[in-house]
Amino acid sequence: MEFILVSPQARPGVALIQLNRPKELNALNLQLMGEIRDALKQLDEDDEVRVVIITGNERAFAAGADIKQMAGKTAVDMLITDQFSTWDQIRKFKKPLIGAVSGFALGGGCELAMTCDMLVASETAQFGQPEIKIGTMPGAGGTQRLTRAVGKAKAMEMVLTGEFIPAQEAHRVGLVNRVVPVGQYLEEAYRLAASIAAMSPVAARLAKESVNRAFETHLDEGLHFERKNFYLTFASEDQKEGMAAFVEKRKPDFKGR
Repeated sequence: MEFILVSPQARPGVALIQLNRPKELNALNLQLMGEIRDALKQLDEDDEVRVVIITGNERAFAAGADIKQMAGKTAVDMLITDQFSTWDQIRKFKKPLIGAVSGFALGGGCELAMTCDMLVASETAQFGQPEIKIGTMPGAGGTQRLTRAVGKAKAMEMVLTGEFIPAQEAHRVGLVNRVVPVGQYLEEAYRLAASIAAMSPVAARLAKESVNRAFETHLDEGLHFERKNFYLTFASEDQKEGMAAFVEKRKPDFKGR
């Protein structure tokens, strides 16, 4: 990996992916996105990993796509390159994914953050979709995930003006889970990850699928999907262990089976 650093056991049950193009403010080129995709695939297959955190550095999570790679492209070039197929594969990551964001999360960086299941932000974090300022628009989910997160009016304002919102406003409108001082954002992400890693990996995976389905279908179908996943947990050893531990008044020991 040239543009990311991967720590499969940064903490017990928790892996860390750190974007590592500091001079370019972690701009997302094709190679970097491919490396994220490949790392997530490996971590999805690693039974020791229960939660993954993706982060940048204090100055930037990712300041956007690598415009130099796209500036001279034609529509046909973009169609053939099909860069968004990589994003589609990242979106299919099955385990809980937490974004730890400080500094700029703009354009593709904001879109990458929104592919995460939860976001922890530092007080310096800024979120935005400024593509309109260079004559284009979001293409990796910025008009869709942002609208679902913050509502139509706010998303429309951000997409059509290209203006950024600070961390506290992002928290207020529902884009991020929590905001902490800049020196604590990664540690706070670890704390959140640890609390999830202590749960049943089977139940976490099925619950993540069910929450995501709420944004992809109507209520009746979502309820049906949720119910099937609920029943499926009863085929796991974790469910037996969890309920036995509750009855016996002890801490459960989940094995992910």
